[in-house]
Amino acid sequence: MRKLIEFRVWICKPILIIFLLAFCSPATAQILPERERAQLMEEIQQDKFDNLLPKLMDRAEIDMWLVIAREYNEDPVLRTMLPPTWLNARRRTILVFYRNEEQDTLERLAVARYDVGNNIRSAWNPEKQPEQWEALIEIIKDRNPDKIGLNYSEMDGIADGLVKTDYDKFMEALPQEFHSKIVSAENLAVSWIETRTEMEMEIYPELVQITKDIIQEAFSDKVITPGKTSTEDVVWWLRQKVTDLGLETWFHPTVSIQRDEEALKDHVSAFSSAKEKKVIMPGDLIHCDFGISYLGLNTDCQQMAYVLKAGESEAPEFLSKAFKKGNQLQNILTDNFKTGKTGNKILLESLGQAKSSDLKPMIYTHPLGLYGHSSGTTIGMWDSQEGVPGRGDYPLHENTVYAIELNTSVFLEEWDQEVRIMLEEAGFWGPQGFRYVNGRQNELLLISDN
Repeated sequence: MRKLIEFRVWICKPILIIFLLAFCSPATAQILPERERAQLMEEIQQDKFDNLLPKLMDRAEIDMWLVIAREYNEDPVLRTMLPPTWLNARRRTILVFYRNEEQDTLERLAVARYDVGNNIRSAWNPEKQPEQWEALIEIIKDRNPDKIGLNYSEMDGIADGLVKTDYDKFMEALPQEFHSKIVSAENLAVSWIETRTEMEMEIYPELVQITKDIIQEAFSDKVITPGKTSTEDVVWWLRQKVTDLGLETWFHPTVSIQRDEEALKDHVSAFSSAKEKKVIMPGDLIHCDFGISYLGLNTDCQQMAYVLKAGESEAPEFLSKAFKKGNQLQNILTDNFKTGKTGNKILLESLGQAKSSDLKPMIYTHPLGLYGHSSGTTIGMWDSQEGVPGRGDYPLHENTVYAIELNTSVFLEEWDQEVRIMLEEAGFWGPQGFRYVNGRQNELLLISDN
């Protein structure tokens, strides 16, 4: 990490340097105060507006992008563009991005009473033009774009943020000669949500490390007393730990148990949000699904642990071997990543190879980043192992992050039944190929029997 910090010192703004220095040792990671978080998030946004958005608009062949929402009913895309001091939109907020590729310029305008932070300037004076929609139309007429992108999409909910009321009012105000220029901004919106910048990837490993540190503490004798602590106790410990650290989680965690003499649940039961409360006992194989939200990014991690019996110092070999089959399935999946390949193609190839290797696989990998279940290439769902229409047909792009989420069922002779090895790790796909954002679990965590 030190070489990375020394290199970045010459090219990064001070707040990012402070952040990186705070994370020199992941085991002693510090959570930034709110003011420093806001400064860092604003710098990340500025970098994305300056260096990423022009490229994305050129790739989508859209020279004007309108993002329209009202307070407390925000377009999911607009929410990612608001400055950290804006927790919601104000009244009706209209963002206009106009790209002149020939002049290599990108205007960032807000048809709103206020500048939207430091990165988007207000372009509406209500005293001169009291009608907000007319002010927007003047901007459109002055620039005469070739294509006007709006956020509507059948495929992706995050890219479908324009509500009917605002759409109707905009189309009513828009002169007829511009109607033929209206297009879906689906691909642009998805690419804005899915693409990770260099600055984001500098901090992402530390978010994953924080997540894993919390899990390791949860799956330890500091939290779990076998024979006394329940799965529900651990779930609420995780929630409280996140709150105590000044963080948030984007979903309620789950903790589950597999044990000898209890049959493996079917997938509907296993994936149900109504988890059965059980007391954790020696010999249990336990699993958690947990993630945090911090600095505008999200994590999603599943890890497994074994509760040692009296006299044991390590997990039984048959469980360790079973766990390695989960790693094997991860390798099969990520080896099939290739830029331009669709999620469905990756899914079917990986499932076929896994089955030919005598695995019993299930793959349900999803994009991860500005949202937990984010926009981009979807590689299966637990109840759609034949492929996912729409989102599974979306091609893999570089500089994107995925929750490598999957499981494989393994028969244990020692238990005379199957167990399910369920894993989830953040992985990055970039120009140099695939890598885990911050490693992966390669062996079971161990919980002592006190």
